[in-house]
Amino acid sequence: QVQLVESGGGLVQPGGSLRLSCAASGSIFTIYTMGWYRQVPGKQRELVARKTSGGITTYADSVKGRFTLSRDNAKNTVYLQMNNLKPEDTAVYYCNGAVYSDSGWSKFWGQGTQVTVSS
Repeated sequence: QVQLVESGGGLVQPGGSLRLSCAASGSIFTIYTMGWYRQVPGKQRELVARKTSGGITTYADSVKGRFTLSRDNAKNTVYLQMNNLKPEDTAVYYCNGAVYSDSGWSKFWGQGTQVTVSS
């Protein structure tokens, strides 16, 4: 079974920074895309950023220039560096991976980590 384990959420003031990490483990053959989504109560989960195994990165317009997604393919880990955080970035952030394991291709989610931007 594949697991995605997140860390790094918390409370930060507007203009501050946080770094989220997500490590995938289990019977993994390869991971195609890996990245982060976020969700606030009453709204759909939305893409924040994702990166393919070949290095192609997609960002939501709302985070371009402020967030940076990096990926260590050897460690099956992604990092989301979030700078100049705004109150509207407050959400539960979920790691996501499109993984080829001994069960075939599947999308997996982490348990979520809360990010709160408030003074």
